[in-house]
Amino acid sequence: MNKNNIILKIKKNNLIKNYNFFKKRKKNLIVASTIKANAYGLGDKKIFEILYGAGCKHFFVATIEEGIKISKINKKVKIYILNGIQNYDYKIFNRRNLIPIINSIKELKKIGNKKLNFGIHIDTGINRLGISHNDIKKYIYKLKVNIVISHLASAELNKNKYNNIQRSKFLKIKKNFLNKDIIYSLSNSHGAILSKLYLFDLIRPGIGLYGGHHKSPILRKNIKPVIQLKCKIIQIKKINKNEYIGYNQTYKTKRNILIAIIGAGYADGISRVLSNKGKVYYKKNKFNIIGRISMDTFTINITNSKYNLKEGMYVDLINDQHGVEEFAEQCNTISNEVMTSLGERVKRIYV
Repeated sequence: MNKNNIILKIKKNNLIKNYNFFKKRKKNLIVASTIKANAYGLGDKKIFEILYGAGCKHFFVATIEEGIKISKINKKVKIYILNGIQNYDYKIFNRRNLIPIINSIKELKKIGNKKLNFGIHIDTGINRLGISHNDIKKYIYKLKVNIVISHLASAELNKNKYNNIQRSKFLKIKKNFLNKDIIYSLSNSHGAILSKLYLFDLIRPGIGLYGGHHKSPILRKNIKPVIQLKCKIIQIKKINKNEYIGYNQTYKTKRNILIAIIGAGYADGISRVLSNKGKVYYKKNKFNIIGRISMDTFTINITNSKYNLKEGMYVDLINDQHGVEEFAEQCNTISNEVMTSLGERVKRIYV
């Protein structure tokens, strides 16, 4: 019997196929894989190795800690730190060959005349990190900058006019930089498929690499599923009519039923929103989650199973037929949150 109650299978070949889909968007396009937040929960070290083996030489992470972890594996690749310098000594960036993305005039002043490879984030309207496009000073255009990026606020909405507004602002700023070797980047996974006008020199796919598409017709057609989430049955038992299942009596049996208790819960990233509404799958069968999701377990009704389910067998929460987007919809969230919420007890297997 497998020791792990919850297993995340990660399909290496499909991950590489997704990377190559983005590579084919334009000749000589740089695809910089976004592997922040533990590569969206899939394991940053292993995902880095797979994508590097596929030819990826540029990577984006959020924090310096994430960057140092990757640089210990390979210092030759380009590793960009989205959260910038903050209060860190700039020398650590040089020592680890990390490229901070500068988000404010204050951070720029910290660099001064120091020898440091860095990028600049121009905020064209999402109003998160970045130097506001209205605050750009003329001296910035003369700096020896490696990369200039911005971020689209509504890239997944291909008819949203705000995308073009942001692109126009980015273009106006781009034409003022004097260094001709700067790499320009505006698009994430969804921005990369808006049109080739949004591609520039480099794109930064994240969720699209890992099989998420947020119901985009183009991504849904071209992106391969990368993950399968499997949970172990740890007990099977009969429950009589008019009994309650789980905390707070939220589910009452209407007849005698057979239940399976699954060894995974909200501590593993299985949202409590799935209580009394989620689905799990075994081959051609679909089973309802009944009662409250608890920290370490949840319960399914297997009364009508066509298969002889036993303790130690696994059912699927996510698979090729019932993907991460469908699961995210059940949880009233997006696939990004689903994957980054998977806990430390989840065994990650690369197949």
